[in-house]
Amino acid sequence: MTTDHLTLHDFMPDGVGKATTEGYIARSGDHITDPDKARKVPVVDIVDALSSVFDPEIPVNIYELGLIYDIEAKDNGDVYITMSLTAPGCPVAGILPKQAADAVAKLAHVGLVEVELIWDPAWTKDRMSDDAKLALDIM
Repeated sequence: MTTDHLTLHDFMPDGVGKATTEGYIARSGDHITDPDKARKVPVVDIVDALSSVFDPEIPVNIYELGLIYDIEAKDNGDVYITMSLTAPGCPVAGILPKQAADAVAKLAHVGLVEVELIWDPAWTKDRMSDDAKLALDIM
């Protein structure tokens, strides 16, 4: 059976996020309505949370693997992340963005987390950290 005709939406489990014309968005958490509790979360804390998420087929976390393209932490506690995967047909396409959103949503003072899955620019091995390349014996 060939999967050449399938799109990203075909790999997404129901209820995990929503497909858009530009990509796929996974969400976790909710907006913080109390202004006294809302604050910008340090990006280093967000990176630590993302570093706890691993592609099950690769023994390297998604941050070191270079799958995280952008992190935007807002003053109200919301966090917006742009990420990609190693390949469009990746079998964990519907899982990793939601796992990333859930990991960040567990942080204190985080409101809504949106993780958008994009394909442009395409991921390449050049995005990997030196530690990831060493772990995968690519150096």
